[in-house]
Amino acid sequence: MEVNLGRIPFDLDFHPSSCIVAAGLISGDFQLYKYAADTQPQRLLEVHAHDESCRAARFIDSGRVILTGSADCSILATDVETGSSIERLENAHEDPINRLVNLTENTVATGDDEGCIKVWDTRARTCCNSFDAHEDYISDMTFVSPSMHILATSGDGTISVCDLRKNKVKCQSEFSEDEPLSIAVMKNGRKVICGTQTGALLLYSWGYFKDCSDRFLGHPMSVTLLKLDEDTLISGADDGVIRLVGILPNRIIQPLAEHSECPVEGLAFSNDRKFLGSISHDQMLKLWDMQELLDGQQNPINRQGLETDSDDDIDDDMDVDIKPPKSSKGSKRQSNNGPASRAPGASFFADL
Repeated sequence: MEVNLGRIPFDLDFHPSSCIVAAGLISGDFQLYKYAADTQPQRLLEVHAHDESCRAARFIDSGRVILTGSADCSILATDVETGSSIERLENAHEDPINRLVNLTENTVATGDDEGCIKVWDTRARTCCNSFDAHEDYISDMTFVSPSMHILATSGDGTISVCDLRKNKVKCQSEFSEDEPLSIAVMKNGRKVICGTQTGALLLYSWGYFKDCSDRFLGHPMSVTLLKLDEDTLISGADDGVIRLVGILPNRIIQPLAEHSECPVEGLAFSNDRKFLGSISHDQMLKLWDMQELLDGQQNPINRQGLETDSDDDIDDDMDVDIKPPKSSKGSKRQSNNGPASRAPGASFFADL
């Protein structure tokens, strides 16, 4: 199944309980589609949410509200059923917003083009935490709920670990020439995997974020990641190919699908994990049946430049601060509305 969105998409997200998918577009609009197996997705809403590109979109409040972040520095909460605006924060960040993730039941986090991460209390409608974690744009974030940490990747070539309990940047990696674009936590929390601009996957051991323990080659440039399970992830890259990738042992298991010849901008699972959604610079949103993808076994791709992990000691203690290094800036977006270098709650405004 596929939809021509008519504009370059920056982000996508699936409704937590219904067969609805959202896409944020370069035009500042977001679109909602209802989908079902073997039928063409039907557009439910198109909302002009922002004056500049809509770079981030997430369903919150059990899917009743969609939250969007924009290059115009604003955050907008929109009613999913009616498309009406609930509330807008005009100057949520001083710089363009690039990423948005759900955290706890009542908190979300946003990251901007200058490396600032903000945590928002959705009940009080205020910023409750702020981390000046990076010197360049936040390319991706993920939330580790047991330890209450936000892991972020940035165009400055580093990853950071932000501690929500202590309200501090707990540690930060050294500068890497492989600019990290995406992040996933694997192996039951013992490994952190970063997809990079050059195509390498960087593997970090939990608690040892100063430098990566392994580099796994084999992808073309600009890798975005989506965790499938503790041992396997799905990758999208600059060549438009979506791949199944094993971690420790590191190997590209098989190609799953080809979105187009354009870079894969984002990947996400439907709430029941029956469908994989992908967006690309070809302006298309594609929905793939996961059972068909995984049943369509192809011959495994030969491993290229594979290095096995050599970190045997895993330290679960995160209570040692590492002084953030002085990093050089990576390549930023060409403009607020331009394409990204890569291109990934509850009630945002409760009781309205």
